[in-house]
Amino acid sequence: MKKSTLSIMLLGSLLAVGTQAAFAAPDWGKVPKRDINVFHAAVSPMEWVGKKSDHSGTAGLKKGETCIGCHEEKGTLNFDMKRLAGKDMEPKGAPKTMMYPVAVQAAYDASNLYLRLTFKAPAGGADQSDKDNEVKATVMFPDAQVQLANQAGCWASCHNDARTMPGADDKKTKYTKTGAYELMQWKSAKGAKVANGTVTTERKMEGGSLGATAEGTKSGDTYTITFTRKNPGEGKTVPFGLAIHADHASGRFHHVSLGYTLGVGADGDVKALKQ
Repeated sequence: MKKSTLSIMLLGSLLAVGTQAAFAAPDWGKVPKRDINVFHAAVSPMEWVGKKSDHSGTAGLKKGETCIGCHEEKGTLNFDMKRLAGKDMEPKGAPKTMMYPVAVQAAYDASNLYLRLTFKAPAGGADQSDKDNEVKATVMFPDAQVQLANQAGCWASCHNDARTMPGADDKKTKYTKTGAYELMQWKSAKGAKVANGTVTTERKMEGGSLGATAEGTKSGDTYTITFTRKNPGEGKTVPFGLAIHADHASGRFHHVSLGYTLGVGADGDVKALKQ
């Protein structure tokens, strides 16, 4: 098993401000797992999601319904994968694997929140423009001002004019209309850092305040990524979303989750175990 401990880096900076995190790792054998399916969303940005003629769930979202309330059934997602993989929704070409599970575990202590992702990253992607990183794993946390923060995961940061969208601006990255996301991202490249960032209104990702570190391992074809960040506070339920870039993918050519909640001593789709 190849193992690397990664240090903190503010996105856009080359200066690592920490090395190894000083924390007592949870006993993951005692922490429950919750499978969250990630899928290739093709060209379905926020503008598509909010257009009734494209997305039948638009009316439900306006009423306060969640994406998982409509699309998660019996441990899987009920999307029309043939439609998502078709030329209308994916003009560049769809990955061979449109959906796969990520096992999510969470634990916390007085200082830290620990989030562990375990998954098999599939090959067969249509985009392999990130030559340095075979895999990138990202967790995004919206604040309360983000549109659909408690309903749609990371969708409010995805727009039809962002880079890698058809005919869009290659210099424009994720942004929000209101509020902000904080994110933490692990990269598989040798010597890569943990990127702590913020997606804010009409601005690129900048330095965030999560203070996250990560440790990544690969055993056979299975990745295990453990993030450590500041505890947001016991008794809180925190919305989050996942994105996995597999097979050297970049930009929108990732597999993403819908919006889920993380309970820190509280109810949630994923419940963190107190250590």
